[in-house]
Formats: sequence, structure tokens, C-alpha cells
Amino acid sequence: MNPVRAVWKSVWPPLVAVLFFLLAWEMAVDLFQVEKWILPSPSDIGQEAATGASGLWDDTKATLRLTLEGFAVGSVFGLLVAVLLHRIPFIKSALYPLLILSQNVPTIALGPLLMIWFGFGILPKLILITLVCFFPVAVATMDGLARTDHVMRNYMEMAGASKGQIFRKLEFPYAIPSLLSGLKISATYSVMGAIISEWLGAEKGIGYYMKMQKSTFRTDRVFVAILIIVAISLAMFVAVAAVERLLSRYSPPRKSGR
Repeated sequence: MNPVRAVWKSVWPPLVAVLFFLLAWEMAVDLFQVEKWILPSPSDIGQEAATGASGLWDDTKATLRLTLEGFAVGSVFGLLVAVLLHRIPFIKSALYPLLILSQNVPTIALGPLLMIWFGFGILPKLILITLVCFFPVAVATMDGLARTDHVMRNYMEMAGASKGQIFRKLEFPYAIPSLLSGLKISATYSVMGAIISEWLGAEKGIGYYMKMQKSTFRTDRVFVAILIIVAISLAMFVAVAAVERLLSRYSPPRKSGR
């Protein structure tokens, strides 16, 4: 099948659904005469986006920069945690339950504490995003490392390969698909973490912009900010998916049933 036709075949059903949803939204707002400050119509949101988007560029850049920095730090930290717990079973037995428990603490509840401890600079924001991002990467990578082909591992051990060689040449390549799955989840979580951190304390950014517009009941501008957040999340996801396609050739094929 033609690649363009294949892409269009997968895209048009959700596209039609979105268009019908927007049309129903527009008609419902007009029919029930909903106040604009309660629920603006899609046309109102589009008009505000067209007229005010240029003024949001600095806020968008601030959020994007914070997202990328937090995603990078969180992903590296998650990968290091996964490798450490995989290589040292005793530490995994001691710390893995605590990692699970740490995810039960709401992120927005940690924000004020981080601001008290580390001030209102970029450090508490990076810590918050790191806490959001590292867990999916760590868990997915540990799962991938645990699913390494045991036959190949036994073969390499009998051949005299060291633990480091087994990790570099077998275990880590086997874990790449799982690692990338965790990265895709973390990519979208990083945007959420950046927005929450900007809500709690920032002088610019989309989260800060949303907070200011909420206080003035500019719901149309809040929706514009949401559209920007969705666009950044999609861009992050697509970027990681592109890396996944690029690196998939270096990952050994998995046997069916694993």
C-alpha cells in the first residue's frame, strides 16, 4: 500500500471525529447561548489564538525549555536507577517498594515543599519534573532488562563473557524497546510536570499564563494555552517515536510468546 494512503487511512477517522466534536461544540454554545467566560466556542478560541499567539511565544519557549531540561534529567536518572537496581538485586529488594510508594504522593503536593526547600528558581522545577519522569523510564527499563533471552545469556556466560560484556552486548540492547516505551510516557509527563511547576511559582511560561488568565476569567485564553500544551506533548511524543524507529534496528528481535 502507498505510504501516503496508509497514513491517510489511519488519520482520517480520528480527524472526522474531532471535526464532528468541534461542530457539535460550536452549535451547542450558540444554541444554549453559553456565556463566553464560561465556555467559549471553538471559533472564539481560534480567533483568540490567531490574534494573541504571537504574544505567547516567550511563554511557550520558557515552558518548552523547562520541559526538555526536566525530561533529559528525569530520563537519565530513571535509566541510572534501572541499571543500578538491575545490577544489584539487594538494592532492588530494598528500594523498589519505596519507588512504588513514592508515586502515590501527588505531584502538586510536593511542589510547595520543593519551593520552601530550594526557593523559586529552576532547581525545584527540575526536581519536580524529574520525579514525574524518572519512574516510567526506570520501571520500563528494568522490565526490559529482566526479559533478556536467558538462553543467550547462558551461552555468553559459558563463553566466558563478563557481566559488563553481557550487559552491554545483550541485556541493554534487549531493553531498548522497553526503554523507549518508558521515554514516550515520560515525554508527555514532562510537559505536565513543567506546567504544574509553573503554576506553583514562575514569572513566565504557559502554566503561569494560564494562572493569570484564570484569575481574569479569560477562558478563551486558557483554552489557547491548553492547545499549546497539547501541541508540545504531541511534539515530544512524536520525537521519541522517531528515535524509536531509528534505534529499533539495533535491538535484537524478540521471540514470540515473550
